[in-house]
Amino acid sequence: MKYDDKEVQRDMKHLGFKIVNKDGKPYIEVEVSGKTKIYSPEEISAMVLTKMKETAEAYLGEKVTDAVITVPAYFNDAQRGATSDAGRIAGLNVMRIINEPTAAALAYGLDNERNGEKKILVFDLGGGTFDVSILAVDAGVFEVLTTNGDTHLGV
Repeated sequence: MKYDDKEVQRDMKHLGFKIVNKDGKPYIEVEVSGKTKIYSPEEISAMVLTKMKETAEAYLGEKVTDAVITVPAYFNDAQRGATSDAGRIAGLNVMRIINEPTAAALAYGLDNERNGEKKILVFDLGGGTFDVSILAVDAGVFEVLTTNGDTHLGV
């Protein structure tokens, strides 16, 4: 993602924080203890993943090292790579990046059905997004056939 991308420029108008250009890439500028700091999107994601890791460790009472991280089905390879990088920054061994609709189907045990190929419609209604995906599942193998949605609900 580049600072000059149309989507970045459009989104900047609606964010509650400042986006700055650093080497052609968008960075987040914030005040921390009275000082201005800038962070890459991967660093911000790593902060969230670090907090989730700490919460899981407190709940489980043991160290968490491995993770499977979900991403929207429409994420491109660069976004998936950036998410994986964020996991490593957070101190995690990222075992796999999987699509969110695939994770939803796995959570419902749809990978265990053995009656031939099934088509599954997954609705993902988030705080500011609404995504719909159609998956094909056959013998535990998931394929995202199509996905679409609105990542800017309320904007």
